Amino acid sequence: MKFGELKTPAYIVDEAAIRKNLEILHEVQEETGCKILLAQKAFSMFRIYPMIAEYLAGTTASGIYEAKLAAEEFHTEKETRENHVFEPAYKTDEMQELCGICSHIYFNSIAQLELHRPVWDPYEKAGRLKVALRINPEHSTQEGHAIYDPCAPGSRLGIRRERFPERLPTGVSGLHFHTLCEQGVEPLIETFRAVEERFGDYLSKISWINLGGGHHITVDGYDVVRLKEFLSSIRDRYGFEIYLEPGEAIAIHAGTLITTVLDVVDTEDMPTLILDASAACHMPDVLEMPYTPPLFGAVPYQEQKTSDADGEDEDLKPVRLAARTCLAGDVIGTYRMREVPKVGDILTFGDMAIYSMVKNNTFNGMALPDIVLKHEGKAEDTGEAEYELVRRFGYSDFKNRLS
Repeated sequence: MKFGELKTPAYIVDEAAIRKNLEILHEVQEETGCKILLAQKAFSMFRIYPMIAEYLAGTTASGIYEAKLAAEEFHTEKETRENHVFEPAYKTDEMQELCGICSHIYFNSIAQLELHRPVWDPYEKAGRLKVALRINPEHSTQEGHAIYDPCAPGSRLGIRRERFPERLPTGVSGLHFHTLCEQGVEPLIETFRAVEERFGDYLSKISWINLGGGHHITVDGYDVVRLKEFLSSIRDRYGFEIYLEPGEAIAIHAGTLITTVLDVVDTEDMPTLILDASAACHMPDVLEMPYTPPLFGAVPYQEQKTSDADGEDEDLKPVRLAARTCLAGDVIGTYRMREVPKVGDILTFGDMAIYSMVKNNTFNGMALPDIVLKHEGKAEDTGEAEYELVRRFGYSDFKNRLS
């Protein structure tokens, strides 16, 4: 189908952009010997899992459903891929199934490790499962987003050094830490130094380590060369196998959300556009982070307006974009645009593949956006991009979540 045939709202994932990101990540793997995993909590479009599996070593899951999805869908025609899982605590009735479908499992406490030992121990002894403990380096490199900081005071994530046993428990062969969020390589290096300071006596006793996610490896400006040097240096120093588990890096700059203007309301300060897309329902991170998502053809509004050197932005008009839900605060953001959009116009938000499809909901009975795949290349007959409607949601998807 062609772009003009799409209905809104719809998430559009660009296959070529995904592949570009994957090629960068694959190069890091090839040159350093590390293994990179897809963190499904950020991006779980299993329609293209086979393509991603051509480049990456496996996936990491945050629960049994993600682990099952990877077991079913993340593989190539000839090979399966690694399936890692971490939860702060596991339900006892799920542990048996997890051990049967996962290659690596991480425990957040010694209590959890020992509680589930009767289940995981036979798999580990048979060489079918590798076990790790998550540690807390107690070294934060983030500012302003405590909700995403596993090293924030009072964090429940990872075992602090003072709570760590003198010896690695039997069966534990790896360590795991995850402390970054949308960051470059220097915070990773800084955090690893903190790990060496607090947990250095264990690093020579493990055979593998997971350096977590939050690495913006595929974003312009990320120092990939420095990352390769760092990974190679610690591999050579300690001899362990290294994992990274980015989520955003796989799909960043590869997804959009298209939406239609339904109405224009004249509020006291600026026009407010009512859209068929919702921050609360379709892009929850906009309210949770919070942040203003990029909008094609617009710039974020600032109270203190600044001008380009040539004054070209003086005529940009402020507009507020909001949803058709009854939530007063369901505002996507305020922007400045050349012209105020009209009813029926289509607007396009950027970076909507990550933490959007995985977090969306049907609050107010809002319909979920279509999921669309933009294929690589152009149609031979028209030269236009080809789009595939991967999934359309309806009333039954709303009703079946309720009772």
